[in-house]
Amino acid sequence: MNELIIPVRCFTCGKVIGGLYEEFLRRIQMGEQPKEVLDSLGLERYCCRRIFLTHVELIDEISPYG
Repeated sequence: MNELIIPVRCFTCGKVIGGLYEEFLRRIQMGEQPKEVLDSLGLERYCCRRIFLTHVELIDEISPYG
């Protein structure tokens, strides 16, 4: 899997979320609804959910310049 640029903690509330993103992606690719996956992972706050729902994987576009 590619390197991910997901913060270890939520910027707003400080909850540890970094280790949940790969599970989120795997379950979404298997066809589960994002709402249900986020609920089951314990991400109930809007601040944590937005990080997962709005993340765009850009590492492949940025890495040639670094």
